[in-house]
Amino acid sequence: MTQWHGKTKGADETYTDEEIQARLTAELPHWYLEDGWIRRKYKTSGWKATLMVVNTVGHLAEAAWHHPDLAVSYAFVIVKLVNHNAKGVTEKDFALAKKIEEVVQWQPGKDAGAVLEGTPNDDPRFKYLKYDG
Repeated sequence: MTQWHGKTKGADETYTDEEIQARLTAELPHWYLEDGWIRRKYKTSGWKATLMVVNTVGHLAEAAWHHPDLAVSYAFVIVKLVNHNAKGVTEKDFALAKKIEEVVQWQPGKDAGAVLEGTPNDDPRFKYLKYDG
């Protein structure tokens, strides 16, 4: 059960479009609602990075037993989430979106005392993801 603005929702209860939009604005500002799905477009530096994003999303989704639709191209991945059984967006979609966002947007070198420095963005051979911040 999840509390959202005083309302308690079970894991498979769907949210209204207004509730979805409010949660996206508050919790997942790079995600958007379109045609009943919550979506996010990840821009990459090319095919290698695109495949890494796809594999990351695939691992997280399979571990969560929740299966997104993906649109994959050379330099981007669009992740689309909806709870197929509930026929709408549920807490499961928000939870998976947050986990995907956390892992895909993680940037080495941003952690205090980080020894994992990350790939050099100034060298196109190693450029990876186009981070949001």
